[in-house]
Amino acid sequence: MPHSNIIRNMKRGLLIIMSGPSGVGKGTVRLELVKDKKLNLFYSVSMTTRSPRPGEKDGSDYYFVSHEEFDKQIDDGNLLEWAEFVGNKYGTPKDKVEAKRNEGKNVLLEIEVKGTGQVLSKLQGDKDVISIFIAPPSIEELERRIRGRSTEPDEVIKKRLARCKAELELKSQYEYIVVNDDLAECVEEVKKIILSRMK
Repeated sequence: MPHSNIIRNMKRGLLIIMSGPSGVGKGTVRLELVKDKKLNLFYSVSMTTRSPRPGEKDGSDYYFVSHEEFDKQIDDGNLLEWAEFVGNKYGTPKDKVEAKRNEGKNVLLEIEVKGTGQVLSKLQGDKDVISIFIAPPSIEELERRIRGRSTEPDEVIKKRLARCKAELELKSQYEYIVVNDDLAECVEEVKKIILSRMK
């Protein structure tokens, strides 16, 4: 049989939504997860209008775009979700996510809590969507972590903390809640969830 006539019955990849309040350690958890080849993960890079922080690379940490380009993506319907915070917009390009899932990759979205609601409503009925909320052990610990970053002025930190409290109240919309008290344990818990859904 000619090779071109072989149709591969490839399983479409999972869409794994991981979110939680700012400073909870989502990025660190994600970096650990993508190291595990068994999970077959592709990290979905978000688009943002904010400026890069020191060490961040375009196309790797975020797609850094202008406000005009971001608005065009909204108008074109190419964002699975998007949100605005402290004057900047953040969103997930739908075309890139779908292309990777169709290749059989499990796509990991590390997004804001508000964005999760948008994705879940747009992808209702998709049985291969998993939502995981990474929670802090306490609000006091979360504040300590946010202040420890010391990359932002106090007024921004206060806004972040107010937002974090509101986000913690939305954790019930997620299928799974994992507390990030001990990083290794948190990562293992998330891995177990993904592996169980891959079967």
